[in-house]
Amino acid sequence: MSALADLINLDLSDYTEKIIAEYIWIGGSGLDMRSKARTLPGPVKDPSELPKWNYDGSSTGQAPGSDSEVILYPQAIFKDPFRRGNNILVMCDAYTPAGEPIPTNKRHAAAKIFSDPSVAAEETWYGIEQEYTLLQKDIKWPVGWPVGGFPGPQGPYYCGVGADKAFGRDIVDSHYKACLYAGINVSGTNGEVMPGQWEFQVGPTVGIAAADQVWVARYILERITELAGVVLSLDPKPIPGDWNGAGAHTNYSTKSMREDGGYEVIKKAIEKLGLRHKEHISAYGEGNERRLTGKHETADINTFLWGVANRGASIRVGRDTEQAGKGYFEDRRPASNMDPYTVTSMIAETTILWKP
Repeated sequence: MSALADLINLDLSDYTEKIIAEYIWIGGSGLDMRSKARTLPGPVKDPSELPKWNYDGSSTGQAPGSDSEVILYPQAIFKDPFRRGNNILVMCDAYTPAGEPIPTNKRHAAAKIFSDPSVAAEETWYGIEQEYTLLQKDIKWPVGWPVGGFPGPQGPYYCGVGADKAFGRDIVDSHYKACLYAGINVSGTNGEVMPGQWEFQVGPTVGIAAADQVWVARYILERITELAGVVLSLDPKPIPGDWNGAGAHTNYSTKSMREDGGYEVIKKAIEKLGLRHKEHISAYGEGNERRLTGKHETADINTFLWGVANRGASIRVGRDTEQAGKGYFEDRRPASNMDPYTVTSMIAETTILWKP
């Protein structure tokens, strides 16, 4: 095994200028991640320097076998924490050979919204809290839970410390450092209310870069859990009953909200979000009705309400924002399996472009 590890960690930079680029894209479910690697002649600094590539869409549920070619367009580059050196991870979106975005390509529509001059002028900031659950590989039961049974009730696990409270910290810390190495703006991590559940935060990051970074952070986490023999779940309610679900709370602000008088801008934005509550809920993740029940720090899925420091609200405004009269707010509705391209762009569209 040591010889294999030596080869995996082999530094190519002393022997060749060639690099390995891992092209990443979103599969047919809209949630599964796919990737494959190719050799490039030398280091790359910008996605525009990268060639387009293709893959068999009939094997990912994204094209028929009779016309299976799907084209990958490189969109964002990150340092590769697995191969290191000059090797890179490349976030891509997917198109038909004719140049049309395929149905699971949500980035294309998001890019249009973020490139709108009105949105660009507002310098939208996002901070996304990605919750997830680690499952035992063979039985799909949370790590640290007794097989066929349950741990003690919730209470000691949130930000908990100790072998009987924190399960999977080695994975969490490895992911944290790998994301920072890759160039992802990870701002923190913590154990969640349900044992075996964790969270990492990406941001504040501007515009579509926030969604790119969340997707690549998810990819890195998938790769680390693969190495650890653990299954990553983004199910919004992995365990039924009196256990917290998993969300992707999305913190948001515009330039106008961050300036003096911004609290009034925030309140107007929240009012617009309330008017489009059903549209947002329909785009905020599959199975979210199992999580948004009005219990376990959620608002009921059919009810829109906001409040200051209220974790049972759809939208939470922090005390510091209220006191400063400017700042940001948190949309607590998105599920852990939401598409960050859809959620970030929809919030910007509703709060900036949409006219009631």
